[in-house]
Amino acid sequence: MPTRKKAATTKSAPPFDFEKNLSELEQLVGMMEDGELPLEESLKKFEQGIQLIRSCQTALTEAEQKVEILTKEGLKPFESP
Repeated sequence: MPTRKKAATTKSAPPFDFEKNLSELEQLVGMMEDGELPLEESLKKFEQGIQLIRSCQTALTEAEQKVEILTKEGLKPFESP
């Protein structure tokens, strides 16, 4: 008897919020620059910061690629009627 595959149920991630992530990164940097955090907490904040930087860089790269595609395909000189 053939078996049926169950459809994978995946939760979609919420949309990436560049400004929110950048703000969070700035807060992390501020906390670390204050020098009041214990070493272990500083390392955790550093790791979080690296993850945020990578996410922001990915978002910027994707946005740049979209702009490149759109400008190559759709921009034509404006001609008045």
